[in-house]
Amino acid sequence: MSQPIDTARFTKVLVANRGEIACRVMRTARHMGLATVAVYSDADANARHVREADEAIRIGPAAARESYLNVAAVLDAAKRSGAGAVHPGYGFLSENAEFVEACAKAGIVFIGPPASAIAAMGDKSAAKARMANAGVPLVPGYHGDDQTDDLLKREADAIGYPVLLKASAGGGGKGMRVVEAPDQFQAALDGCRRESRAAFNDDRMLIEKYLTQPRHVEVQVFCDAHGNGVYLFERDCSVQRRHQKVLEEAPAPGMTAELRREMGEAAVRAAQEIGYVGAGTVEFLLDADGRFYFMEMNTRLQVEHPVTEMITGQDLVEWQLRVAMGEPLPLAQNELTLTGHSFEARLYAEDPEHDFLPATGTLERFDLDLLGAGLNADKVRLDSGVDSGDTVSMHYDPMLAKLIVHGDDRAQALATLNRALAALDVQGVVTNRGFLQRLASHPAFQAAELDTRFIEHHHDELFAAKQYRNDDYAAAALVALEQLGREQDSRAPREDASWHRSPWNRHDGFRLNAPHRIRVALCPPGEASDDETSDSIVTVDAQRDGVDAPWRLILGDTPLEGRLARLSGDAVAITLEGYRKRVQARLERTAQGHDIVMTDAQGETRLTWRRLDAVDHGHHEAESTLTAPMHGTVVALLVEPGTPVEKGMPLMVMEAMKMEHTLSAPADGHVESFHFAAGDTVGQGDVLLEFNVKQ
Repeated sequence: MSQPIDTARFTKVLVANRGEIACRVMRTARHMGLATVAVYSDADANARHVREADEAIRIGPAAARESYLNVAAVLDAAKRSGAGAVHPGYGFLSENAEFVEACAKAGIVFIGPPASAIAAMGDKSAAKARMANAGVPLVPGYHGDDQTDDLLKREADAIGYPVLLKASAGGGGKGMRVVEAPDQFQAALDGCRRESRAAFNDDRMLIEKYLTQPRHVEVQVFCDAHGNGVYLFERDCSVQRRHQKVLEEAPAPGMTAELRREMGEAAVRAAQEIGYVGAGTVEFLLDADGRFYFMEMNTRLQVEHPVTEMITGQDLVEWQLRVAMGEPLPLAQNELTLTGHSFEARLYAEDPEHDFLPATGTLERFDLDLLGAGLNADKVRLDSGVDSGDTVSMHYDPMLAKLIVHGDDRAQALATLNRALAALDVQGVVTNRGFLQRLASHPAFQAAELDTRFIEHHHDELFAAKQYRNDDYAAAALVALEQLGREQDSRAPREDASWHRSPWNRHDGFRLNAPHRIRVALCPPGEASDDETSDSIVTVDAQRDGVDAPWRLILGDTPLEGRLARLSGDAVAITLEGYRKRVQARLERTAQGHDIVMTDAQGETRLTWRRLDAVDHGHHEAESTLTAPMHGTVVALLVEPGTPVEKGMPLMVMEAMKMEHTLSAPADGHVESFHFAAGDTVGQGDVLLEFNVKQ
């Protein structure tokens, strides 16, 4: 923080951020009796954090550089509102030393560390030297000022591959690549520099030896302006993709009391070496032999701080506010206790089945059915920056929410996490919820066999095609049949009971002097075929004697009797052969038609369905175009039109939500023409290029 001030002047807090962290800070501030001010860009004019604040001030257009990263605009909002303090959240200006200094000059408290501490850790190369002086173990690497390509390549060769290229001013996985071999180095360096310039306006790199099976264990530290410092134990954040954390837990599995104390004390030494004040996280790599190495320090509150709150019973945001008011730390080291186990799952708007591409759209539904799923509200927490009806744009990080759970031990907490993920109802935007369930239920994760390449090591299992059973197809058929009935009811004119009695208006399989009968085809997504005899198609012949009778389903030669009862929201009770099960069931419109998505604690089942007696059997021509999978900016065109390419060869690079995404050739052939140039902005679904498939 810039300087402690009189508590009496600290009555209003401006939150210089958006999303779930802004909502969280405002909730704690209000609990402490403080007024709150939100800032927003044009893209966030109707966002949840704006709706929840006491006051809100526009600070610019959608682009982060012109709004949330605009120091002058944020300070002007603080002055206009009369806020005595600014909470930066994480990301944006939270680790910007110039912003901290500007707050001090304006007489506004920055709720965080002093500018000197941010600067000391913001330059990761200089930070390594400071940590060595403090006796904190370091990973072998290069952190020098010479940034020429040749020198960096020589240093990487000397360290030995694989190496990790990392933006010196970076964080959050931006400007970071693992380089497996010398011939991959230059392309990785170019990509890291582009991302680093875009995210941090700084393209300096550092190189570290990439440990092949390390765990990512970080320690939560807290210091005040009176010289006190404590550690609030550790978190394991090893499960990552693209160096961004996906699942976090506290405490770290397998930690001994001695190792916990050694890492905690090293973390406090690191913080005190730079004169730290406030909440911070010291990140370590922990190898299989129990040796740990300093990686970096995040001079802010971390996304995963709720798991620490769950096991300690402390509100870290309240600690931040009190320390910023000049108070000493609420507790000493020997007063801190660790109870139970906690997990946090990050819910992203992204498509894991397509290389985790960011997704945009409108959230038609966003809800966590705690009561219906039998979950304890004291043990399950959803920190979210969105509500049903909100728009997910291309402009910011795709994280929608954090699902946090607590249990008496790791096994209990993990079981609660799986149940809570199943109860989370998100519609309208593609998310990673199903992928989170596969991670949390993977045997290696359940056994705490963790390292930072967990997803890569278990990729084939995590992305294996689901093996469907007859019960899956039967349950999906019941959902489809119920949907057909709802559609019929929605078409019925009000106050016209005769409408249902007319056979001409019936779409439920009604037949004269015979049972109702509907034939439904089901298949895994992406395998839909107009050929009814295809191996991917499962045909369900559904009959019943009347609207209140159970359905008699026939799958091949297997008969089943089933019922579906709608509960609250999208929850339904499906009964097959007397076995009743609660699931979340919904329909999603796709390019192929409609998907039925069913979720329970065992995971997600997704099947494409169509009614066989209402199908268009027309054949469709394959498109020879590539469309933008999300809103973004074209970074580079990688081939010349007319140049022969092979399937999978990179064609162009896009940037969206601060990350680069490469689009590859769908088949052997050549690009006929590009429709956009480097620097152009494209919308989701825009045709990017014409591609000729080799005949």
